[in-house]
Amino acid sequence: MLYDRSREIESRLDDILHLIRAGGYSTPKLAEALEVSVPTVSRSVKVLKNRGYAIKAQRRGTEWHYVLANEAENVDISHE
Repeated sequence: MLYDRSREIESRLDDILHLIRAGGYSTPKLAEALEVSVPTVSRSVKVLKNRGYAIKAQRRGTEWHYVLANEAENVDISHE
């Protein structure tokens, strides 16, 4: 059971990274896309930051979106 829960969490972290790389996702939009709560997304982003991912919030117009700092200038996931 614990192993299944760990796999679920790791899968969600991978999904969050993929969506952040895709661009245009704020905390509420990530929560909606993944069907989890906003606090769950916030905790997950914090875990990813603690693991060394340079996740930043970037303002676009009137909205904020997550980006990976080292990919902020040129986001391209076409190779995936």
